[in-house]
Amino acid sequence: MTALQFEPRVALASLSGQSDAEWARAGVEYAGCAFLGGIALDGPTREAAREMVADRDREEFLPADPYRFVREQLRALADVPIRPAVNVRSTTLVPVEEVADLCRDHGAIVEINAHCRQAEMCDTGAGEALLRRPGKLAKQVEAASATGATVSVKVRTEVDGVDLPDLAARLDRAGADAVHVDAMDSERVVANVVEATDLFVIANNGVRDAATVREYLEYGADAVSIGRPSDDPDVLARVREATEDWFRQREVSP
Repeated sequence: MTALQFEPRVALASLSGQSDAEWARAGVEYAGCAFLGGIALDGPTREAAREMVADRDREEFLPADPYRFVREQLRALADVPIRPAVNVRSTTLVPVEEVADLCRDHGAIVEINAHCRQAEMCDTGAGEALLRRPGKLAKQVEAASATGATVSVKVRTEVDGVDLPDLAARLDRAGADAVHVDAMDSERVVANVVEATDLFVIANNGVRDAATVREYLEYGADAVSIGRPSDDPDVLARVREATEDWFRQREVSP
């Protein structure tokens, strides 16, 4: 867990095509970690991202060289006090290993995306589809962990046939350091994941104010993350204050 510690225990969650170094720098006052990306790395996921842009008018990062892009983004954050992370999508292991190498060298976290639910991405076997293929997901975790990088996995609740606490325990055994849980409307699952594993648990979805922060932290989450309102200073300030207050009160409680 210490390999992934950051303060304050507020993270900025990745938003496709929006979460870059400039976005992360804007949140430095409020967050201890920022997840850049997601970045499609290999041929199938990059083609899926292109289809998502064309068919859905979505924003996606599609640089000519994704590895150079990641390197430049991490260098752009070298002078600010925020722990960078890179959320990646891939159907194969080598691209994950290569980005994990970059993240290790820059003190960043590599986050495997088992979260994206867009049909084009899932059809490649990446994103949410990995939740239904735990062996394949575990191999991506093993490959990233073997580089010496700190590894997170972004997951979501409410996926039919997926026992998330059981999956988190498997990812822990595979070498993950953290699980980043999009709780959807099943916030209690965060507590189940915490009970099932020793992973650093980051809780996401609906984090806006003191009430949502307290709910996730009382379920045992080690940190919270902010998604869509991550560019709203008012929300960021409320979440940071609530998070720091919660941990401060726990330290002084008998």
